[in-house]
Amino acid sequence: MSKVVPSRDWNDKKTNDSWSIFKIMGEFVNGFEKMSRIGPCVSVFGSARTKPSHKHYKLAVAISKKIVEAGYGVITGGGPGIMEAGNKGAHIGGGTSVGLNIDLPFEQHDNAYIDSDKSLDFDYFFVRKVMFVKYSQGFVVMPGGFGTLDELFEAITLIQTNKIETFPIILVDTTFWKGLLNWIKTTLLENNATISAKDLDLIHLVDTEDEVITILDNFYKKNNLSPNF
Repeated sequence: MSKVVPSRDWNDKKTNDSWSIFKIMGEFVNGFEKMSRIGPCVSVFGSARTKPSHKHYKLAVAISKKIVEAGYGVITGGGPGIMEAGNKGAHIGGGTSVGLNIDLPFEQHDNAYIDSDKSLDFDYFFVRKVMFVKYSQGFVVMPGGFGTLDELFEAITLIQTNKIETFPIILVDTTFWKGLLNWIKTTLLENNATISAKDLDLIHLVDTEDEVITILDNFYKKNNLSPNF
């Protein structure tokens, strides 16, 4: 049996990986410095493919406007679709509008509703997700795809394992989310016991902007507004 020998490209890659640490550190430092000055915010997630004429886009605008009128800022991923709707609602409401942009080969481009001094650019998804989790006082999750689900379950996992403080996770549109929640309840909880019943308490399911604000306000009547770790 022949022995596997790493190629020169493999060894060169190892060297590049070591130097990439400094770029990663730079993204963290820049993100922490800027985000720490912004104040309490709520993150709005959802599909980048949602068009302005869609009901979900319009609802995300209305929700985000209500969020800033309630005294919070809005953080999005900075791109089109629901992200644009979130920033647009914050802009219309005269509140803080933050965009955490990511360099992608498709879909992603800065939207026009981000405050000029609150637009941050990232190369690494994991650094960007740290900013969402650390500086968000709540997650409002509109209908979306894999990226939206990734951000949703990341937050649930971190709260479930006590790695971060609990904050409201609000799923918007009962019709869209009920199939996933039913699967979680029956397959994960009842049939396999891979989660506990109290884990379901981390998630709120709503259909209107007023319900979103009620959940946020009720939670922060009992809890402090502060970074999550």
